[in-house]
Amino acid sequence: MARVAIVGATGAVGTTMLEILSERGHEPNELRLMASSRSAGRVIATKWGDVTIEDLATADPSGIEVALFSAGGGRSREFAPAFAASGAVVVDNSSAFRMDDQVPLIVSQVNDHAVADHHGIIANPNCTTMTLMMAAGPLHAAAGLRTMTATSYQSVSGSGQTGMDVLAHEIDVLGKDRELLAKGGWSEPGSDLYSRPIGFNVLPHAGSFAEAGYTDEEWKLVNETRKILEAPDVLVEPTCVRVPVMVGHGISATMHFERPVSVAEANEVLANAPGAQLWDDSKVPTPLDSAGIDDVLIGRVRQTLGEPGGISLWTVGDNLRKGAALNAVQIAELVLDTR
Repeated sequence: MARVAIVGATGAVGTTMLEILSERGHEPNELRLMASSRSAGRVIATKWGDVTIEDLATADPSGIEVALFSAGGGRSREFAPAFAASGAVVVDNSSAFRMDDQVPLIVSQVNDHAVADHHGIIANPNCTTMTLMMAAGPLHAAAGLRTMTATSYQSVSGSGQTGMDVLAHEIDVLGKDRELLAKGGWSEPGSDLYSRPIGFNVLPHAGSFAEAGYTDEEWKLVNETRKILEAPDVLVEPTCVRVPVMVGHGISATMHFERPVSVAEANEVLANAPGAQLWDDSKVPTPLDSAGIDDVLIGRVRQTLGEPGGISLWTVGDNLRKGAALNAVQIAELVLDTR
């Protein structure tokens, strides 16, 4: 494999990128790991030997061929262009470049062809959009998506390691008196990552509030869906919800197409979709089932009731893997295969 850098190497997604490179049998000619100055100097044991974390702010990107970025939008905007200018292909996991017309937004196994249009930077979609596209993409290719109502159930690892720590803390604190959870009178658990407690709770508020009362997470579902599917007129009605789950984003979606689609046709399309597993109703896929695996799980496929001819379904995937790190590595593989 090429000379590779992982930027944001100490975060939840960065460490998963490192694991996936190893799992997929890659042998980088050179591996460089970069993070903030707080982590610089740490030595990370890898399959390919010990690697010292470099300070991103002072690192020289010369010679890097592929840079996998998961360091946040601010750092991506500041440093990714310099990496690209030095000759690296940057695969960026943040939202910094997703809606840039010059930057492809790619879900591997859904719109691989778009990688050919890159100019040094390729964007990884939002983890929720990614999970949904593994089902919506193949159905759109078959029948032309017209409208979609999507409600996400997003795990706390979408907020990084901090989100997982907060959930564990709040479950510990709030769980000490179950009667208060059932009858009221519980006390604030003392964390402020989310607008309301997440332990034993459900928050209809994932992301930051933005235009028209929708959150930025909800707008990502709208805008990224249209860009990935190359379907600017698709109508998307999104609601994004944070749930007390460690890993695994689930999405319930109802889709209507340019023509009626039967359950039999949808099942045939989804059963043949790469990177996905179609489960029947005898075993309903859940976040616990999706954690730690590459495939996105699809289930509860059924005909719409209110407006016949559409399909409702459930999809769930590991947001740290296919939702982030795995897709970034798959994009890098596409780049290297087309060189």
